[in-house]
Amino acid sequence: MSVLLFTIIVLLGAFLAGLLGSLTGLGGGVIIIPLLTLALGVDIHYAIGASIVSVIATSSGSAAAYVKEGITNIRIGMFLEIATTIGAVCGAIVAVYLNANYIAILFGCILIFSAIMTLKKKVDHTTLDDTDKWARFFKLNGSFPDKGTDHAYAVKHVPGGFLMMLFAGTLSGLLGIGSGALKVIAMDNIMRLPFKVSTTTSNFMMGVTAAASAVVYLHRGQIDPGIAMPVCIGVLTGASLGSKVLLRTKTDKLKMVFAVVVVFLALQMIYKGISGL
Repeated sequence: MSVLLFTIIVLLGAFLAGLLGSLTGLGGGVIIIPLLTLALGVDIHYAIGASIVSVIATSSGSAAAYVKEGITNIRIGMFLEIATTIGAVCGAIVAVYLNANYIAILFGCILIFSAIMTLKKKVDHTTLDDTDKWARFFKLNGSFPDKGTDHAYAVKHVPGGFLMMLFAGTLSGLLGIGSGALKVIAMDNIMRLPFKVSTTTSNFMMGVTAAASAVVYLHRGQIDPGIAMPVCIGVLTGASLGSKVLLRTKTDKLKMVFAVVVVFLALQMIYKGISGL
């Protein structure tokens, strides 16, 4: 395969991944890494490196809008980034020495879990009851605008959310994905943040988490510009279009179809990992 053809395939695949990832909330990495490894035969470490660069780009592009609108809780994001950054660096270091087949199996399992979490009905938490003492100490409670009204909310179980973020960051650095499903568990299910706040704050954090792990991959020479460049451009373009289409599209059925595709890719990754052992 020529370099030009390879670049075009990656660019188009990344565009589709960014578009669908934006519409469904799973992110482009769940498509990019299987595309590079299963279809194009790229070493999984280089595929992860390219995916990490795309996560930085998409997070930086979309997070700015949510911060401007006042939905993102920056104090929570900065606090939890301590955990995700430490986890991301540890995960990236482990990935360097971990057998690629084990990474493929773990990646497949996380994809299946992410697909299930995407289909799970979200419960919106907006309450001022029983705030956590750590939330009061770090001043994490806040409010967000919705239809011209500010909705106040209280943060709970800060230590539990911090530990889950440490785990999510480790998987982000290890697998090159945003680990949005785990971050939403930390902020939505454990810390009981409103859904809009948890998703936008998670998006705000992903770029910093990915940047921390990218340093390790860059130092090891596992970020190839020839792969990362078309992936980054394609995912960023697709995600930008997806955010505009999202406002006019009902995504319930699309999420179901996309979840089935993701599970299929996950099973392929698991099979590849097991057969390579």
